[in-house]
Amino acid sequence: MTNRSTSADFVTAFATGWPEDESDIMVLSLTTHKGIQDFALTAEQALLIAKTMKQTAARLAMPKGVRRSGETR
Repeated sequence: MTNRSTSADFVTAFATGWPEDESDIMVLSLTTHKGIQDFALTAEQALLIAKTMKQTAARLAMPKGVRRSGETR
């Protein structure tokens, strides 16, 4: 994995388009101590990011004492 010296302090994504009359894009906005970076994504790019995030989240270890929904002891 790439060694990054800056990490996002807050991440937000919204699909209202930017500017507002462009509903065919989603803007992913990352805020760090250096400022805000906005990324315009097509539907295909947004879906790929969502798929990757879902797959990665499924592989994350759960915190101690927390079970995934539907999981029994």
